[in-house]
Amino acid sequence: MLAASLLALAQAPVAPTAPAPYEPAIAPASDEALSVLPRLQVPAGFQVSLWAAEPLLANPVAIAPEPGGGVFVCETFRHSKGVTDIRDHMDWLDEDLASRTVEDRVAMFRRHAGERFHAEFETERERIRLVRDADGDGLADGATVFADDFGTAATGLGASVLPWKGELFYTCIPDLWSLRDRDGDGRADERQVLSTGYGLHVALIGHDLHGLRIGPDGKLYFSCGDRALAVQTERGLVDNSRCGAVLRCDLDGRNLEVFATGLRNPQDLVFDAYGNLFTGDNNSDGGDSARWVHVVEGGDSGWRYS
Repeated sequence: MLAASLLALAQAPVAPTAPAPYEPAIAPASDEALSVLPRLQVPAGFQVSLWAAEPLLANPVAIAPEPGGGVFVCETFRHSKGVTDIRDHMDWLDEDLASRTVEDRVAMFRRHAGERFHAEFETERERIRLVRDADGDGLADGATVFADDFGTAATGLGASVLPWKGELFYTCIPDLWSLRDRDGDGRADERQVLSTGYGLHVALIGHDLHGLRIGPDGKLYFSCGDRALAVQTERGLVDNSRCGAVLRCDLDGRNLEVFATGLRNPQDLVFDAYGNLFTGDNNSDGGDSARWVHVVEGGDSGWRYS
């Protein structure tokens, strides 16, 4: 009973604290986007134009349109500056394979970084930007930082965002987040961790938490690469420590379950008109092919990280 009460307290929405505004280094605006446009080939009757570029957004990982006509952008500033790749630290491999919690991974960072721990793992942050075209001329003219306080040693890449009925779901290892903007100023003023415990391993950079989608059953679906997971829930431990997976839960984060396993780095998720679920899964950078997977409930597609 006490454990259930503590879990409910941890999941309760809270107003975010007010850390110092994050001011990342962003390269000056360039004409790269405009220079690419003439080389793009599109079907007859279609055209491509530039909607937004620096400094309104930088380092985009994922985007999603918001109901007001703007676009939420997941921006990364931790790529190789807080989030690393095991191929750059092969002397960590045995420890990485042995990690069974996010805390194990962070403890490994502390052992190897020593006094450099904060500078290497807790300086840069991920953030969400809301970009808008206020005057409706087809060109974005403003942006607000919707949320930017994602920068602990445990934090991965903010890799997926999904607005849904006034709520914004956001995946950023080790957490699945719910964010809300109650006063309509383009900045989140309420945040809630729906579940935590994703990212047991360093593995390969980009093998993160992503793929947010509302399923035909009304549940929230998302994917986790082979950085793996061990998530404590109201019903016990949801543990998938050796490979990537597709997961689903209720929209409030409850009833989390592993839907399918044996994946390496499932990216976006898509349902067809019949409710079948598909994902694109990375290859292993070893000459093999990437694969398009029909994700079946209870299925195992065969990949193992360890």
